[in-house]
Amino acid sequence: MGVDSTTHRTPDSPIGDVAYLTRSEHRIPALVALTERPRSRSELCELTGVSSSTIRRTLNEFENRLWIRKDGYQYVATRLGEATASGMEALLDRIETERRLRGVWHWLPDGICEFPIEIWSELSVTVADPDVPYGPVKRFESLLEKTTTVRYLRPEVALMDPCFDVLCQLIDDGVDVTVIDRPNCHRYFFSTYPERSVELLERDNFTVLEHDELPPYGTGLLDDRVTISCYEEDSGVVQAVIDTDVPAVREWAQSAYERYRSDARPVERHQLVE
Repeated sequence: MGVDSTTHRTPDSPIGDVAYLTRSEHRIPALVALTERPRSRSELCELTGVSSSTIRRTLNEFENRLWIRKDGYQYVATRLGEATASGMEALLDRIETERRLRGVWHWLPDGICEFPIEIWSELSVTVADPDVPYGPVKRFESLLEKTTTVRYLRPEVALMDPCFDVLCQLIDDGVDVTVIDRPNCHRYFFSTYPERSVELLERDNFTVLEHDELPPYGTGLLDDRVTISCYEEDSGVVQAVIDTDVPAVREWAQSAYERYRSDARPVERHQLVE
């Protein structure tokens, strides 16, 4: 009777090699370092922060797997070692991307979730946490300060302090700003800040539109950068800001913005400040 190799893996299997490399944090960095240039055992000790005896055992394991070869007093990666190091770096990058998105996945638009995994690694994700609760707002503020055109669906994050001060300054400087939000949000904001709202509405470069059926997230077009603001459903608190300049994401955001704008209604001043 044959043995099912898929259920009876040996330490010499690919899973065994992956397990070996990931079982101690110094092993992948050591192998990657040897793909960059030849290094001595003492260099690797200093680089990884482990003892000489530990590095010696690691190098012996690498040599047994033909990932490295000795060149005098130094060690250098073979082509097999280079391929292994590259594959492990790619795997770690992908897992790191997955970990960053794990906490915001349920807020993401379907369009973003359907993009190839390679695009996910190009997303900058800033999540609110107990240590930095306003991290997403500060991230958006830093992006807003650099933009010369603002178009935003559900712009709650742009209307929060200190982002609102930056937005007002951009409008004063002549930057073209268009916001599309739900009617009740417009009315709440303009009734809360009536004086500043009147000033904004007098500017030709500030356009306010409303739409009854916007998505639960915000989508901003800030020049070549796209921002996605993730709001808590009940409170509207900003839980995360995702931003990127990947062309495919910008095309998606541009299409979404134009679709909602085509159905949006202009808002007259008397509707908001009366």
